[in-house]
Formats: sequence, structure tokens, C-alpha cells
Amino acid sequence: MKTLLFAAAVALSALAIGAPAQAAGCLKGAAVGGVAGHVAGHGVLGAAAGCAVGRHEANKSARQQAQQQPAQNTNAPQQQ
Repeated sequence: MKTLLFAAAVALSALAIGAPAQAAGCLKGAAVGGVAGHVAGHGVLGAAAGCAVGRHEANKSARQQAQQQPAQNTNAPQQQ
């Protein structure tokens, strides 16, 4: 079991090193997931899941902001 957890930690580390600019949401999610996982006895798995959820939420938030921004610009008065 420890070998599986170690392999998961190494794989997640490799992903994090490969894309440091994509860390939005991952750190906070990993911290929360790590604490919750530690309470359940699986800290590394909780951190990995928390990172994935944090990234998903950050991407969803970024998409919503990108969709709202053009809509706000079209309502602006035209200056000529």
C-alpha cells in the first residue's frame, strides 16, 4: 500500500513540475484534501484529490469570468 501511495506522490510531483503555471487552485485544494485525507488515514490521496478538485474549480471560475467579460464590453456605449 505504501508503494502505491509513493508512486502516486511521485506521479503528482512530476505533473506539478511539468506545469508550474497551472497551479491555480491546486495548492489550496491539496492542503484541504491533505488534512481531510489525513483524518481518514490517506493524506497523500486526499491531497491528490484536493488538487484535482481545486484545479477543476479554478478552471470553471476562469471560464465563467471569460464568458462574462465580452458580454460586459458589448453593453458599453460606443464612442465616435
